[in-house]
Amino acid sequence: MKLITAIIKPFKLDEVREALGAIGIQGMTVSEVKGFGRQKGHTELYRGAEYTVDFLPKLRIDMAVSEAMLEQAIETLCSAAHTGKIGDGKIFITPLEQAVRIRTGEYDDAAL
Repeated sequence: MKLITAIIKPFKLDEVREALGAIGIQGMTVSEVKGFGRQKGHTELYRGAEYTVDFLPKLRIDMAVSEAMLEQAIETLCSAAHTGKIGDGKIFITPLEQAVRIRTGEYDDAAL
């Protein structure tokens, strides 16, 4: 099993959720986060005053997937979250040792 953590632009969430649902991903956790990458934020004008936005709003999606679904999930995430502009996000893959469904006591792939 693997844990996929994806950082995406907020307006792409519905598209990503629908695409992942279409390939059989049944659950995910979504968190509102702020951060920056190479773009280092940007400058905005508000009521005539210029200020710098250092941290940009993003969404963090966490989901556990089986080894068999990993490549398909990554490809689906990349295509659904892609805009072609700076700040599209990143995907991180980490090993997941064990998963337990609290309600039923199922373990690992059965718990997903």
